Amino acid sequence: MTDAIYKLGKLAPKRLLGLPDSKKYTAALSPPPVSADYSKNLKHLGPMLNREIGCCTIAGVGHTIQTWTSFTQPAEVILPDSEILSLYSLLSGYVPGDPETDSGCAATDVLRYWYSNPIMGHKLSAFASVKPGNRLDVKNSIFLFGVCYVGVQLPLTAQNGPWDVAPGASTLTGDSAAGSWGGHLIPVIAYDEDELTCITWGMLKTLSWKFWDSYCDESYCMFGPDWIEKDEKSPSGFATAALLSDVQAIKQDAARR
Repeated sequence: MTDAIYKLGKLAPKRLLGLPDSKKYTAALSPPPVSADYSKNLKHLGPMLNREIGCCTIAGVGHTIQTWTSFTQPAEVILPDSEILSLYSLLSGYVPGDPETDSGCAATDVLRYWYSNPIMGHKLSAFASVKPGNRLDVKNSIFLFGVCYVGVQLPLTAQNGPWDVAPGASTLTGDSAAGSWGGHLIPVIAYDEDELTCITWGMLKTLSWKFWDSYCDESYCMFGPDWIEKDEKSPSGFATAALLSDVQAIKQDAARR
């Protein structure tokens, strides 16, 4: 794996004033299950241009829509590369064919745009922050909403090795230093006691919880109508009304930012 084949493209976290913490809406819930996996219905993963340009934040939106619709619609919805390119150019200023303009996007800029502008008819109804290092809230985000939109500061060791941290490592320096490769956005769609699973560069990839603890610098739970099935429940089994009561609160907070 090299950065010539696998592009990154997440800029430093940009905090949004007034963006609520997901814990506000999940603190009263029962603990999430020990594992959850929303990868099983995905049939046609693709890189969504992220092997060519630094559009990981936009590819993350595309893979979120793909994951949601793989459970709630007859076939998963895959955003065409032309839409990925158009969105990336709009939000980053990228000029196709000019690598000097391939500068990436801030995760919250992408979410804020999606919140206000449905993408090919697919809406983002709400989003909230998930504190890095809070495993319970990350699990809740994945279990309840199917995807956690996650920013990581990848080390150079992630180019050619497993996304893990050596046992007993007390300091992460040199090639193991956070961000020594660069910022990346990964939609995380599964977890168990040992690891998480994300979509990146058109494939499923696992990362250990220790890797998560060491390199995650921002993450967000999200909700959209694509996550509701015909029986008015989400694939996680929650009734629409229960979800929407929290979503409405998030929307009210988000609207004030």
